[in-house]
Amino acid sequence: MSYRYTVTARFTSSTVAEEWVEWLLNGHCEAVVRAGALRAEIVAMDTPPLAFDVRYDFIDREAFENYERTHAPALRDEGIALFPPSRGIEYARTMGSLRQIIER
Repeated sequence: MSYRYTVTARFTSSTVAEEWVEWLLNGHCEAVVRAGALRAEIVAMDTPPLAFDVRYDFIDREAFENYERTHAPALRDEGIALFPPSRGIEYARTMGSLRQIIER
């Protein structure tokens, strides 16, 4: 069963949000995939405040836990150095097992 890790970021500035998305697209999401995720997707939320979900799918919880131990600390440190909360960003993380995907 696959495992999903989601990072939600809320912004007070659209300029900072655009910079953050560019950083994701220009290497960060790819680095998470190289570190074990099967895929990454960036979802712009429609409701205020300005927010994005970044969703990473892993083959299972064990693969996610390996990512957490071996790769996540350095990747998070880089992100916080570039985009600290003092720039008007609020982060939240959630994770859980995908039970079922229904597709058309």
